Amino acid sequence: MTEHHRRMLNDDESDSPEKCRERRRRRIEMRRVAALEAGERPLEPKRLRSEETNASSSIADDAAEQSEPVFGMMSVAGRSRHMEDAVSVRTELCRPEICRRRPVHFFAVYDGHGGPHVAELCGKRMHVIVEEELERLRNTRGVAASGDENDVEEEEEGVWRGLMERSFKRMDEAAMNTCACGSVGYECGCQPMEVALGGSTAVVAMLTPDHIVVANCGDSRAVLSRGGRAVPLSHDHKPERSDELERIEAAGGRVIFVNGARVEGILAMSRAIGDRYLKPIVISQPEITFTRREPEDECLIIASDGMWDVLSNELACEVARECLREGSTSSASDLDPGSTSTGGTGGPPRMEEERAGALYPSRSALAAALLTRLALGRKSSDNVSVIVVDLKRS
Repeated sequence: MTEHHRRMLNDDESDSPEKCRERRRRRIEMRRVAALEAGERPLEPKRLRSEETNASSSIADDAAEQSEPVFGMMSVAGRSRHMEDAVSVRTELCRPEICRRRPVHFFAVYDGHGGPHVAELCGKRMHVIVEEELERLRNTRGVAASGDENDVEEEEEGVWRGLMERSFKRMDEAAMNTCACGSVGYECGCQPMEVALGGSTAVVAMLTPDHIVVANCGDSRAVLSRGGRAVPLSHDHKPERSDELERIEAAGGRVIFVNGARVEGILAMSRAIGDRYLKPIVISQPEITFTRREPEDECLIIASDGMWDVLSNELACEVARECLREGSTSSASDLDPGSTSTGGTGGPPRMEEERAGALYPSRSALAAALLTRLALGRKSSDNVSVIVVDLKRS
């Protein structure tokens, strides 16, 4: 048997291509005859081609659904003495029924205050809570039974809003009952105020094949670049915002201007996760946007206020688009004429594309790094955390 196998290999190596093709044709014919003898119905050539095309299309669709999003992120302490930001990314968090078993991707930025423990806790727990809420929707969703497309989308939006509100509520309850040392409740030896003083913003973006769902609580922000325009997907919860000011005063609170507008002269935002000592004036209920994805969508930027305090939505989107554009060799100094170099930590150096490709795994990673450097070059005094999702390649 071994000699026969070796002889066949040697024959194939010495035979001409025409003989090899003829031999393959005979083998295929022999298989077809064997199938007929076994009682199987052979496929017609035309039908075979059709099924091969359908199979290829199905494989391509599956590959498109299974491909992970292209993103880059960076989180630095910057000029702040302590790092209180946390960044969380979970590609293909789950495949819930609400998305017809297609993947859902999770991106979030948390900006802590009164210590880093609440932001860190959100980074560890929020995606777990959201996944649990998504999985609970099994066999309880009526979207598929609706006939009108507008009704389907409206119902789907309602489902998303409900589950994100429940997720933020659960996360807030966990934060208010977890000490900075990690102990749950008051069983540790820490001062009770350790539990009460901590808090964090939370901006969470859920990316599905059809929609971008953003839930925001605090002054971190998500912005979509669409067709060359900056489209805000969240709105900062500042105490001086007219509707927030009215809500605070209705709850018995005050907005005092001490180095800017602050709730009770303490907190510079009107909504947050945690902050037990400011309940019920400071709430954790998120504002939610439900946006259908469009072909002209370019990128999604999610960042803490360390970046947004010094960069406008429009400039941030312009910088990200330039980084993501094929053939781009621009640096931050090209896009921001006002940026200057200040010593060893000043404006970003000019970076050629070949060198940038060696330093960063993707253009979106380069975009996140450049936005961070630009924020620091503009004298941001806070922690800076940035996520850039390339929607063209996702």
